[in-house]
Amino acid sequence: MRTLNVLLLDDGAAVGLGVNVLRARFLAACLAALLTAAAVSAAGLVGFVGLVVPNGLRLLVGPEHAALLPVTALGGAALVLLADTAARTALAPLELPVGALLALVGGPYFLFILWKKLP
Repeated sequence: MRTLNVLLLDDGAAVGLGVNVLRARFLAACLAALLTAAAVSAAGLVGFVGLVVPNGLRLLVGPEHAALLPVTALGGAALVLLADTAARTALAPLELPVGALLALVGGPYFLFILWKKLP
């Protein structure tokens, strides 16, 4: 986690602290892709919650990964629990797919992130 925290700095500072920036970014991206693929293959499209929740909670908790990781796990579980409860009760006795309800939350959030990063 130390390497990920150092990567939050600029490249010059990270190199100065002894981090191989290209290697660390490559390994972090590969690990993130593998973990995302595993979550989506095991849980279906609900796994994208792991992409939405950390970005939202980073604003509240801060960038420190040691604090962000447990809060993100609890936040993701809480979001899925709330979405599942809403999906079961919104049109009772019918049940909405929880993935569809989460997509209604996640889709606009991703569009917001893209819009914010555009020049």
